[in-house]
Amino acid sequence: MEKERVARYISQKKFFMPADKILVALSGGADSVALLCLLQTLGYECEAAHCNFHLRGEESDRDETFVRQLCAKRQVPLHIVHFDTLRTAEERHISIEMAARELRYEWFEKIRTKSNANVIAVAHHQDDSVETLLLNLIRGTGINGLRGIRPKNGHIVRPLLCLDRNEIINYLNRIGQDYVTDSTNLQDEYTRNKIRLNLLPMMQEINPSVKESILNTAEHLNEASAIYKKGIEEGIQRVRTAKGIHIGALMHEPAPKTLLFEILYPLGFNATQVEDICRALEGQPGKVFTSGHWRVVKDREYLLIETCQQATQPTLTMEERILTPDFIIPRDKTVACFDADKLMLPLSLRLWQKGDYFIPFGMKGRKKISDYMTDRKFSLLRKEQQWVLCCGNDIIWLVGERTDNRFRIDENTRKALIIKVTA
Repeated sequence: MEKERVARYISQKKFFMPADKILVALSGGADSVALLCLLQTLGYECEAAHCNFHLRGEESDRDETFVRQLCAKRQVPLHIVHFDTLRTAEERHISIEMAARELRYEWFEKIRTKSNANVIAVAHHQDDSVETLLLNLIRGTGINGLRGIRPKNGHIVRPLLCLDRNEIINYLNRIGQDYVTDSTNLQDEYTRNKIRLNLLPMMQEINPSVKESILNTAEHLNEASAIYKKGIEEGIQRVRTAKGIHIGALMHEPAPKTLLFEILYPLGFNATQVEDICRALEGQPGKVFTSGHWRVVKDREYLLIETCQQATQPTLTMEERILTPDFIIPRDKTVACFDADKLMLPLSLRLWQKGDYFIPFGMKGRKKISDYMTDRKFSLLRKEQQWVLCCGNDIIWLVGERTDNRFRIDENTRKALIIKVTA
């Protein structure tokens, strides 16, 4: 029965074709052993991959020995890797569980490519999907987190999502195939195990068919998510511009906070941060929110989404030229022309500072650079990355924007200094 159900599920989901090679993630546990046996019984060419994470002492080595013996018995090519999982977790500043997950999937993909396998088959089953949905619900999630485990994700496929844990155990008992048991699965110190050992049994007392109900709900949400995703994509097109997220357009959306969450969540912003950003939408410009390598700046009309990076110093070239009657001052903001005799070299380049001022070209009175940029409606990022070219203590050029009137070319100029921004 299990064999037929898995065969139908593989065909329905179009995981792979009969001639494809399958790389099976083989831990030695009941689910992965059943997956290997079922795929072989169905006639697929299989290779196996086993990770020894060295997290359970002798038990980790016992699992590796079992997998070696199983693959030798079933004549399955086996790939084995050893990881220092604790060190990786420390180096990457992540949990041990996350480190193990990242390590194994990175390695699985390398082996899949090396062995010319079409897909990587992992042994998640219905109970895993139920537990994942409940775990996401407890932690807090959007609609995508309530869809359970996806049958396919890139080269990762999950052919056992049509079976539950009891069906897998019954299948192995019927064919006389043994397996190993991870002792940590019998402990309730981890959240997922607490769900498996404590929460689900309590829910089953209320509704014996609660697993089926949850899976049916997940399936409905999976279909609803397709509609949701389409609506989000259309909403993003309406509010996103070359400058950033248009605040006015965002506020006219049916669900501004939800739309903003879907835009910012992939960049590392959590729900609480999105709440804070939404509250700032009607406030004064200049508020900044950061997450990892990204930040969101509340500007006047836009939410600016920027990478957190240092200002790149522009590259300048200088050319001195004798002024002739046919000389025309370029109308290009990346080019500045000065009376060379009014300058004293060398010039210096730096970021502007609070209190800086200059006399903008064409004006007589001096103006603070901060006021000039505000009048010109510079974004916060542009303000932070504004460079100035100096002659001694005097600013002669707000680079890429405007020169100082004191150093302009006039009727008495004999030599011009032409400075260009080249990068």
